Amino acid sequence: MLCSVIIPVRNGASTLARCLRSVCASPAPGFEVIVVDDASSDSTAQIARRFPCRLLQLGTRRGAAGARNAGAAIARGELLFFTDADCVLRADTLDLAARALARAGPGTAMGGTYTPHPVDDTFYSRFQSAFIHYSETKRSAAPDYLATHALAIRAREFRAQGGFAEGSLPILEDVEFSHRLRRAGLRLRIDPGIQVGHVFGFGLRRSLLNAFVKSMHWTQYSLRNGDLLTDSGTASHELKANTAAYCVLLLCLCGYLLTGAGGWLGAALAATAGNLFVSRGLLRSLRAAGGARFAAAAALYYLLVYPLAVGAGAAGGAARYLATSARRGAAR
Repeated sequence: MLCSVIIPVRNGASTLARCLRSVCASPAPGFEVIVVDDASSDSTAQIARRFPCRLLQLGTRRGAAGARNAGAAIARGELLFFTDADCVLRADTLDLAARALARAGPGTAMGGTYTPHPVDDTFYSRFQSAFIHYSETKRSAAPDYLATHALAIRAREFRAQGGFAEGSLPILEDVEFSHRLRRAGLRLRIDPGIQVGHVFGFGLRRSLLNAFVKSMHWTQYSLRNGDLLTDSGTASHELKANTAAYCVLLLCLCGYLLTGAGGWLGAALAATAGNLFVSRGLLRSLRAAGGARFAAAAALYYLLVYPLAVGAGAAGGAARYLATSARRGAAR
């Protein structure tokens, strides 16, 4: 079965060569590589031409969803494997994806995840990679969505569903596509063995900005979709509980400072203890990814800093959703 590896990229000169080296070095039999240059203004196209791949250059920017659709439209393979230009495939990634999809049979889309250790192994990048790895694999038999950093699907089933929705909320085209697949009766599965490394390039600012932006878009989509409380990959019950506990903690601390009543501190401790219990699986995963010292620092970041960005993004997303709903109501 020929596999078409589809890589959308826009201004990805800093990571594309590493990505393509990993793909082209795969010992898996029978695959082609399609790079879709989404109207880049850097040397992306020149880098792609150095590798044995098919390069499709788009004249105008279509976004990641449109670039993936364009690649799928010219793909010759019976199997499509989507990944990103800032991902590095392991030697067994393509073979595992093809085998997993074959075992699952028709009517199934198969996803993978990030390696627990990112390609750029800094503190914030490792936190993000370990967090995503845990969140995407804890419900591998019944995931809410499959992420496009490692997504395998039969070409005929992809085309039957019309591909990714173009013009949807940024970064959520894979979530929308997954939900559409499930409504059409297809099964979603994740094989934790299908892994790709990722280049995050995260410091503190980029980590928090990423959390804010993703939370904002995800909240808008979830309110529109009516599934705000769903345990959905990185928009997990743990993350939602962590953000709620953070808000309770702040309220309790304010209450204590204003009144001096010890009951506020008791409530703060209870909220923190409950949060630690809910997040125990993630905390174990952080320890496995980097040992006790990393886990302690990552837990403090996750519990005391990260929810500030997530909560602010959620508030911004809710405000945008309400404003959009009001405008639509006024236009009727």
